[in-house]
Amino acid sequence: MSSNLVIVYHRQPYEEVEVDGKIEYRENKSPNGIVPTLKSFFGRFEKGAWIAWKHADDPSAPDFERVIEIDDNYGKYTVSRLPLTPAQVTSFYHVSSKEAFWPILHGFKERYNYDPVDWPTFREVNWAFAEAAAAEAAPGAVVWVHDYNLWLVPGYLRRLRPDVKISFFHHTPFPGADIFNVLPWRKEILESLLACDVVGFHIPRYANNFVAAARSLLEVETLKREKVKPELWSENTALAEQSMVTEIGYGGRTIRMQASPVGVDVDYIEQVVSREETERRVVEIRQELGNRQLILSVGRTDYTKGGIEQLESFERLLETRPDLRGKVRLMHVSVAANRNMTAYVEIQQDLEQLAGKINGRYGSFDWQPVSLISRPVPFTDLVAYYRAADVAWITPLADGMNLVCKEFCAARTDGDGVLVLSEFAGAAVELAAAVPTNPFSHKSMDSAIQFALDMPREERLGRMRESRAMVHKQDIRFWAEDQMQAFGKETWPAPETQEVA
Repeated sequence: MSSNLVIVYHRQPYEEVEVDGKIEYRENKSPNGIVPTLKSFFGRFEKGAWIAWKHADDPSAPDFERVIEIDDNYGKYTVSRLPLTPAQVTSFYHVSSKEAFWPILHGFKERYNYDPVDWPTFREVNWAFAEAAAAEAAPGAVVWVHDYNLWLVPGYLRRLRPDVKISFFHHTPFPGADIFNVLPWRKEILESLLACDVVGFHIPRYANNFVAAARSLLEVETLKREKVKPELWSENTALAEQSMVTEIGYGGRTIRMQASPVGVDVDYIEQVVSREETERRVVEIRQELGNRQLILSVGRTDYTKGGIEQLESFERLLETRPDLRGKVRLMHVSVAANRNMTAYVEIQQDLEQLAGKINGRYGSFDWQPVSLISRPVPFTDLVAYYRAADVAWITPLADGMNLVCKEFCAARTDGDGVLVLSEFAGAAVELAAAVPTNPFSHKSMDSAIQFALDMPREERLGRMRESRAMVHKQDIRFWAEDQMQAFGKETWPAPETQEVA
């Protein structure tokens, strides 16, 4: 049976676990994430399908199941798994997507090198995704494609299935035309995205950047421009836009532009906070800290995350504020993004050297200024640290959204805590009550963290109250509903709320 909703995403919608020599498909351990949210929409459609890739040493092996049926708490749906060899994954994902596209999307032209890119392989993989979506889609179905590594899927799919509705959501920033146009394949990429009915981004700036890039190369007409909604505009951020293009015309078609920031599952996070084991862990953390203030930073080991700049600022803090020595601790969580990429290995080494330098210079027998955590932290433990921290210090150089800052606010059911947020994170346009900082400026970084540490309780409570209100309003369900409305399906029933164990 064909599917009315086809989701195209590189990740499989479950975890594979081997039990007694057999593979079991289990729901993701944490329901706080994009995958469970996407799966929740299968219940609105008569039949749903998911397209993803799966590693396969031999794609032609007869025992490889390309299509499987899943029946879980989100309903029954089909998963089409595209077998990709290790060589294809390296070329398509690690090289083309991460080493060529990633630095351009985040504005790091100096890190871009397209020489190793195997464009035919990128096309081949995208074509395979498009073919699988075309095979699964019912007449007039909605096909929802996610993220930049599948840029070419909409164009191929439009050729194969002109009848379907295609939406594309971009989970990263989208740069200005002068940066995007560094890509040799810029026109091919833009023409593919313009084959969509809806192109979605987190914030208005990225949507406007996309339109500017398209107009720089193609005959694209601006059909409609609207004032940005108040909840997506903050004068304290470098990413603010007062208006955005909401409809464009190309090739006789109308394409809708959408700005819709991804949120977090606030209800789930608050449930985790309320658990007895979480409360006990918070008490343990605070007892261990004593009268010291805890600064928490959480991110991936990536040059876009500003980890080096943050540690350097912390070192300057301890140098200029001797009164804080022994009184504050930075827990810097920086989890390796991809151990197979040299750039990330070098960053990890630099982080370790800098943390060691700070601890060696300022640490004492009973006080270590920096705790550098390089392994993944279980989400339940992370929530406890959110709840115990005095300050969340989130300072990426560029970030499409950043959900850590929203998770921190959601976890602060006590109404306390200070969020220091880079104005180059997409979330900064929503969280106007956060303490803004410019990670490219020593003065801005240093003054922001000092301001946060010294902030009076009344001001802390007021800022957090405003931030939590916004995080509650624009949560993950708000984002999902906004996406569906882009197809004109405002009357669809809301997805059932999943119970959390």
